[in-house]
Amino acid sequence: MTQQPRPLTQADIDREIAEESAAYAKRIADGEPVAHHPDRGYAPYRSSVLRHPKRPLVAVKGDPELIELHTPVFGETDVSPFDADLTRQHLGEPLGERITVSGRLLDRHGRPIRGQLIEIWQANASGRYAHQRDDHDAPLDPNFSGVGRVLTDDQGGYKFTTIKPGAYPWRNHLNAWRPAHIHFSLFGDAFTQRLVTQMYFPNDPLFAYDPIFQSVIDPSAKGRLIATYHHDDSVPEFSLGYRWDIVLDGPGATPFEAEDADDEEQNK
Repeated sequence: MTQQPRPLTQADIDREIAEESAAYAKRIADGEPVAHHPDRGYAPYRSSVLRHPKRPLVAVKGDPELIELHTPVFGETDVSPFDADLTRQHLGEPLGERITVSGRLLDRHGRPIRGQLIEIWQANASGRYAHQRDDHDAPLDPNFSGVGRVLTDDQGGYKFTTIKPGAYPWRNHLNAWRPAHIHFSLFGDAFTQRLVTQMYFPNDPLFAYDPIFQSVIDPSAKGRLIATYHHDDSVPEFSLGYRWDIVLDGPGATPFEAEDADDEEQNK
């Protein structure tokens, strides 16, 4: 009879996270540059290790317009004001804590980038996505789809009105839970490819236990994934305000995921 492998525990993951952090600290001490982005083969993040590509990327050569056949098409006429307000997309009010998330899209010199498409997707207040592959038994909210989009304005600004997402289990290991977060996708004429990242909320107790958050090892880069509470952005009698700027590159760049990385919820 074949013996089943012992399920990984949080203690196993904690030990691997510590080993990755120690190895990173040694590389920095040896003179390697700071790593702003996560390694797609980050061992504690099991599903990423299993599915990341084993072959080099294939460059698109020849006609430069060819890439447009494989990328989303958008314009100002395709984005309505209601797309940025996730609390008004259905007839009823969604359940949960209403929040306003705003910020600016900037280049490495702090200059605003206008007219770019920012899309978000997230779980509802109970920690469940409105997605056919999400089988978490937390309740769905019929008044919350969890998706939105907006074009940045002349100052590079964006703003979403939504619900604070809940934590959820994701089966990377025994008793694995994801911190509350919102997925962000950037697309437009300022990028050569779609960029994907995640925004977290301050003081989440799950940060230390989550291998996805911890896959951004450098402390300063990790801190740039966390929004700040901004009281002036809170709407009286309605929502709490969070601010999160997105920087494309340079020393203050926001960490982005590898283009091939799927969302972790697809592996739940």
